[in-house]
Amino acid sequence: MIAACCCLFFSAQAQELKEKTSFQIAAPWKPAYDVRSDIAIVYGMSPDFLERVQGYRAQGYNVQFMTGIAWGEYQDYFMGKFDGKTHWEDAQIQRRGDTIWHGHNVPYILPSANYLQYMKSIIKKVIDAGITTIYLEEPEFWARAGYGAAFDREWQKFYGFPWMAQHESPEATYLSSKLKYHLYFNALKEVFAYAKSYGESLGRTVKCFVPTHSLINYASWQIVSPEASLAALPGMDGYIAQVWTGTSREPVYYNGVKKERVFENAFLEYGTMLSMTAPTGRQMYFLTDPIEDARRSWDDYKRNYQATFTAEIMYPAVDHFEVMPWPNRIYLGKFKVEGMNEPQPIAPAYATQMQVMVNSLNDLPASKNRVNGSKGIGVLMGNSLMFQRFPTHASYEDPQLSNFYGMALPLLKKGVPVEMVHMENLSFPATLKDLKVLIMSYSNMKPQSQEVHKYLTEWVEKGGVLIYYGRDNDPFQQVKEWWNSDNLHYSAPSEDLFIQLRILPVEGTTRYTCGKGSVFIIRQDPKELVLEPGKDGEFVRLVSEAYEQDAKAGPLETKHYFYVERGPYDIAAVMDESISTQPLHLPGPVIDLFDPGLPVLAEKVVRPGEQAYLYNLNRVKDRKHPKVLCGAARVYEEERPSDHSYSFVARSPSGTQNAMRVLLPAEPTSVTIAGPGEQPEEIEIEWDEDTHTALVMFINRSEGVRVVMSW
Repeated sequence: MIAACCCLFFSAQAQELKEKTSFQIAAPWKPAYDVRSDIAIVYGMSPDFLERVQGYRAQGYNVQFMTGIAWGEYQDYFMGKFDGKTHWEDAQIQRRGDTIWHGHNVPYILPSANYLQYMKSIIKKVIDAGITTIYLEEPEFWARAGYGAAFDREWQKFYGFPWMAQHESPEATYLSSKLKYHLYFNALKEVFAYAKSYGESLGRTVKCFVPTHSLINYASWQIVSPEASLAALPGMDGYIAQVWTGTSREPVYYNGVKKERVFENAFLEYGTMLSMTAPTGRQMYFLTDPIEDARRSWDDYKRNYQATFTAEIMYPAVDHFEVMPWPNRIYLGKFKVEGMNEPQPIAPAYATQMQVMVNSLNDLPASKNRVNGSKGIGVLMGNSLMFQRFPTHASYEDPQLSNFYGMALPLLKKGVPVEMVHMENLSFPATLKDLKVLIMSYSNMKPQSQEVHKYLTEWVEKGGVLIYYGRDNDPFQQVKEWWNSDNLHYSAPSEDLFIQLRILPVEGTTRYTCGKGSVFIIRQDPKELVLEPGKDGEFVRLVSEAYEQDAKAGPLETKHYFYVERGPYDIAAVMDESISTQPLHLPGPVIDLFDPGLPVLAEKVVRPGEQAYLYNLNRVKDRKHPKVLCGAARVYEEERPSDHSYSFVARSPSGTQNAMRVLLPAEPTSVTIAGPGEQPEEIEIEWDEDTHTALVMFINRSEGVRVVMSW
């Protein structure tokens, strides 16, 4: 197997890059974290902005731009260098008059007219640099903010009556959050319109995206953001779903226990993000992070990265990914290792595993397949989930957003892939098209228009089944809104819903008929289903009845795992706290992509609380021709110099350990590697005769390594 082979090095620059994968980076290009995704999103308008752009372009990246819309290194604006005036009044202010800070001299921002002019000046510089895709991330207004002279002025302008301190009444809280929501909706609308217009003046088509946390996370963290409303905004091209360990590890209640449930939470978060764009056709990138902002151990990062990554790829309609933020933090950072006193850099094995996972996303296809389980069960949600989270009024609380999780977790834990449905998208026919049963409550949110009930009624009349949970006694039912204004005098918005459904609720009666559909009304708040142990049984029974008998959708399938296939990839997650404690057995031969050694397994066993990501060798379409099936480097310049040889260039961060599983017609007689301009050197491989795959391992180089295999 040891033999010399001359080979030519072909530049990876020649390969035309797609826009399938990306990473965001504030640091200049360096070979130590050269991730090799399609897109390098250069972050922030620093003095070295143009040098950073040129550095990534020189490496063949499609360079794009991202900056914060609610915070950023904008000291020149706040300290008077932009227009000769200081602008500290544009900070988000709390009740005691103190500023909410994101960093040193970096406040969270109230997007005033002056601030938007400043943002437009940044956008102009970006477009002048030849960048035509712009991301304005995290439009965030803290629920605990809403004080100060600037907010007072915006209130007067928006509502036409004097400012109300949000801590004084539920109505003031609700109206304060509603204003925050509109401020950032209008901010993005105006800045995106400018970006599109200025680009057109130069003959360029500019795309605009919003990287944002999920609605679930913002509501949990008591932050207000436009979220789903942006999906229909002219000038808005799509989102990056900012879901990762830091958002998904937020503890939630289930069966009376408050704890982290990372996979389940991530599954719901990604589903929430997808539901914002699915009816509108806007582009969606899914993000996850191999570490997180909080300083924890490498073992913690790895375990939760696998959980969030698995949830991310269980939505086969999405095949665009931001593979990581801040690769320099991952590759050059030092974090805790169990049993060691000093922080340590990333372990070679974890770097290899991570790179295998990241590079697989370049190949992972979109698919019409869907995760297994009973389809067509949804939970209704809306932006107003963020409006009544802070502060507490009349002792009414919703611990850890339990009024949402009470409708979702009891089903998810039993293997039902519950879907998220946004009120803001009900006007799009595709939103409810395939839905059989919709679960909703107004205990934790309120409809922002009467139109919501019109669309729900039309859907029920055509055969949909609506399940309404709620006591309708929270203090926000009485806020001054459309259902109790003008000629309407309802004590709760659900009264208007029931009237449109032609239902008169009667105590002791649960099921009602409307047209071809059915409505169930249960006078419990959903949080009651999860805050105490054993309280969700009747809920699951009711959903089963609605699904099987009223919707006639077939038996409701319960299980303790999720599984989906995407091309040759098998993706599985087995849940704990479910209906079984047995492991899931997945037949091989499969390559384990969570194992940096890329072993070929005859069977993969997945235990409760674990996930699996596998390359199924039975689904390799063409077994006669050589191919890199998976690896910790991106493959370029594949060639067949002869009928008995195969070569390619592998690129990945320099100094990391590469492992690649290569399909070959026969056992190789020689394998050589060489960098550009170097003499080839021989390397050892491991051959698996049963699958005709070779495991090749060597040290990566950013500039590329030419691999030549002969047989």
